[in-house]
Amino acid sequence: MIVLIVAIMASSSGGDDEPDRSPTSPATPSSTRATPTSEEPQEESGPRGDVKVTACEVDPSTNWAHANLLITNRSSKASDYLVQVEFVDASGTRLGEASAAANNVAPEQKVDTKAQGLDQITTKVTCRITDVTRFAS
Repeated sequence: MIVLIVAIMASSSGGDDEPDRSPTSPATPSSTRATPTSEEPQEESGPRGDVKVTACEVDPSTNWAHANLLITNRSSKASDYLVQVEFVDASGTRLGEASAAANNVAPEQKVDTKAQGLDQITTKVTCRITDVTRFAS
C-alpha cells in the first residue's frame, strides 16, 4: 500500500504537463533603486527567471500603468506563460495590477509582451512580477 502511494506521488510531481509556478516575492520599497520606474534585472531559476521587466511607465494621457516584459523560454519544451505584475508607489503601496500571456514559446525563443493595467494612477510606479506560471504547450 505504501509503495503504491509513493509511486502515485512520484508520477504526479514534476511532470511537464503540470504548471511550473515561481514563488511570489514580497514587495519591498523601491527607494534604494537607481531607476524607480523599472525592476532591476535578477538571475532567478525556474519560470520567474524567464521573465524580465524592460519598461515600466504610466501613460500620461490615460493614467494607466504598463510593464513591458521580455520572456525567454529557458526550458527544453515549447511553453505557454501567464505573468502577473503589480504596480507599486515609492512607499511600496500597491496601486494596481495587470497580466500578460505568451503562448507556444519555443525553447530559447524570446517574446516581447505587455502587461497593461487599467487603474488610474497619477504617480511614478515600480513594476514587480508577482507570479509566473509556465505550462508545456
